[in-house]
Amino acid sequence: MVRVFINHVDSYTGRALSKVVGKAVVGSTLQREGEEEEGEEDPSTVDTYEVMGTLTKPDATKPDTVTQIIPECGRDELLATLLDCDIIVYHMTENTAQVEEAGWVAQALHDRLSGFIAQKVFICVSSVMTWARSKPLDPDEPDVPLMEEDYRRRKHHPNYHDHIAVEKLVTKLGKTDKTKFSSYVVAAGLTYGEGEGIFHHLFKAAWQGDLLLPVFGEGENVLPTIHVLDLAAIILNLADNRPKGRYILALDESHSTLAELVSAISSNLGTGRTKRVPKEEALLYRDVSQLEFDQLQVNLQMEAGVAKENMRIEWKSEAGLVENILSVIKEYKETRGLLPVRACILGPPTSGKTLHIGQLCQHYKLHHIKIETVIKEAIQEQERLVARVDEPTEEDDGETDALAQEAQELLDLLKEDLEANNGRYSEQYLLQFYKSKLLSMPCQNQGFILDGFPKTYEQAKQLFFAEDNDDDDEVGLDETFETKAPYNKLIMPEMVVCLDASDGFLKQRVMNLPQSEVEGTHNTEEGLTRRLKLYREQNEDDVTVLNYFDELEIHPVHINVEGDSGPLTVGKVKEILGEPRNYGPSPEEKAEAEKRRKEEEEAAELISREERNRQEEEEKFQRARRESEWATQLAQVQAEEQEMLEAQSTPLRNYLMQHVMPTLTQGLIEVCKVKPEDAVDYLAEYLFKHNPQID
Repeated sequence: MVRVFINHVDSYTGRALSKVVGKAVVGSTLQREGEEEEGEEDPSTVDTYEVMGTLTKPDATKPDTVTQIIPECGRDELLATLLDCDIIVYHMTENTAQVEEAGWVAQALHDRLSGFIAQKVFICVSSVMTWARSKPLDPDEPDVPLMEEDYRRRKHHPNYHDHIAVEKLVTKLGKTDKTKFSSYVVAAGLTYGEGEGIFHHLFKAAWQGDLLLPVFGEGENVLPTIHVLDLAAIILNLADNRPKGRYILALDESHSTLAELVSAISSNLGTGRTKRVPKEEALLYRDVSQLEFDQLQVNLQMEAGVAKENMRIEWKSEAGLVENILSVIKEYKETRGLLPVRACILGPPTSGKTLHIGQLCQHYKLHHIKIETVIKEAIQEQERLVARVDEPTEEDDGETDALAQEAQELLDLLKEDLEANNGRYSEQYLLQFYKSKLLSMPCQNQGFILDGFPKTYEQAKQLFFAEDNDDDDEVGLDETFETKAPYNKLIMPEMVVCLDASDGFLKQRVMNLPQSEVEGTHNTEEGLTRRLKLYREQNEDDVTVLNYFDELEIHPVHINVEGDSGPLTVGKVKEILGEPRNYGPSPEEKAEAEKRRKEEEEAAELISREERNRQEEEEKFQRARRESEWATQLAQVQAEEQEMLEAQSTPLRNYLMQHVMPTLTQGLIEVCKVKPEDAVDYLAEYLFKHNPQID
């Protein structure tokens, strides 16, 4: 095995490098076209690249093509690992902290080249931003591209001073002893593909349906670009071939301007509309950093010579982003798992279709396709096209007038059709509105759920029928039809659900609705009866809308909604659809959600604390009130007891005062006068002698 070290294998560039190098056979790029293979090689004799590397953070996920992750450690431990590797690749286009580390690694390896047994290769992946201020070779011919041999004349962007210093260091170190230490500098264009790098904010905004994609500045600056997998293929070629040239430009053949790139993304993934944003306002966009803004403003006419002429590359996007925009968009969606969810939920009236679909669309971030909204949006779009005639435009080639005239003609036809059909549109226009809505970019990006439409076999056949101008990749064939009727894969639901319920249950459900919810709707007794009858007639024969999907091997799932309040049905559909296939919360949204959570917790704690304080004050007040009441009651009881005692003692006191106290008082006075030795006997003798009753 040939050991290859790649820093930050979980980053955007690192993943692409490890993906290409980790799957490659050593020397695979040496075989030239036209060379015939003598036979299949024995796998045991084939040398492969063993990729090891570091992660941006310890808990990051290791790519499958990486065999070993080097944990965070000191520089001495890192160097010891690097000395065991044959090829060391350092990309410093994303993390500025890696610039200084790349220079240190290159110098440290060079300082130990005397101990190398075999040649080691150091590849530094830098950026064309080190050329950002370079002037054209001939001022009179500014379109003449810069090439590798002009690298000594390059002028760097002010924010890339450290990058060019490392480039010069790496180039110089590789000249000492090429048999033991060989070094290369790869100046990469702005990378795209594999989920997107610098252009990701544009792809995401277009996918999410932003009306206008921003073009910073005038947009006439030419951006040198390269698909990130093509960049990885160039690195693989350097590992295999090790050419004489030490400075390599990694670029595709495009010379697209910023405005052209943004327009291509918007036209094929979004609304097709862009807007000029002054440079001063560019950094107000949260998704664009200063580093990315600097790169989007570079203006360079460049051409790769070594990669184009001397390397064997199976180009992923040789002609550039604009020419390969459809394949890049497909790759972007697949890499990020942004695959649309397409479903159709059918069922009798008042079975809960609209309610359940609304909850599902909110969970999966899908578009709710119901007939009222489809018609309203279709009319509004035609009216918008008519109104565009009066809007000032920078360029008017007559196309606006033609579209406005067609829109006005359609509006006139729709008005006539509405009058002729008692306020309803003909089926041909409904199908036209539906197909246009399902093929719109928002529905193609996020997906949709059809609400109770199509209703019949024939409607389904016409709605999903593939037109002659549809791409072959987008057309499927129904093998059960004798004519193999084609259908459009882009709008065909991948799951069909039918909500089942008896007429009695549905009528009872409507009867239980409040009068306010029934007024002005079709859910009156008469309206429900009519709609139920029509629904049963449309679904009683063998040729029903469900049969149409059955014939295409899209077998409808039946869910009985009787006895279900709602969550059970929604849960069953979620189990079938699986996890959402769209963007989760962004870091900013997560931070905002965490901030809201903390604020809510603090507010709840404040309310709880205030409630506790209020309760304590209330308890304190009630306790004081009760103590006061108790004291008052106690005083009242004591007074009542005193009055009762006094009332009870009056007869006794009168008796004593009349019959006892006079004689007793005289006896006590006499005892005091005489002062006998036994006062009690003396008093008793005195009372006996002077008892009035005896007298």
